[in-house]
Amino acid sequence: MAGRGKLIAVLGDEDTVTGFLLGGVGELDKHRRPNFLVVEKETSLAEIEEAFRGFLSREDIGIILINQFIAEMIRHAIDAHNKSIPAVLEIPSKEHPYDASKDSILRRAKGMFTAEDLR
Repeated sequence: MAGRGKLIAVLGDEDTVTGFLLGGVGELDKHRRPNFLVVEKETSLAEIEEAFRGFLSREDIGIILINQFIAEMIRHAIDAHNKSIPAVLEIPSKEHPYDASKDSILRRAKGMFTAEDLR
């Protein structure tokens, strides 16, 4: 990875992942592991959590985008992640709008700053 940037990983529903793949984020690492997972109705929680933990452990991933409704399913794993890289960003899906009150990473970030810090 010397001289190269880091990848974006995507955990989401079919529409979300397809959109990002069409935008060019799809990659395979040297072990032929993709940087995305399409979560369908039959995808188990264990598969979702395994993919998330796999993305966390990869050196080539800098950002993990995850649909918020999927993040809710593995909230314990997301809350346990406390490193800045890879950054975990919760995003809306076509069927599930974004709710800032559910985003634990955003709540944690808000707690780091006061109004005085932003002036």
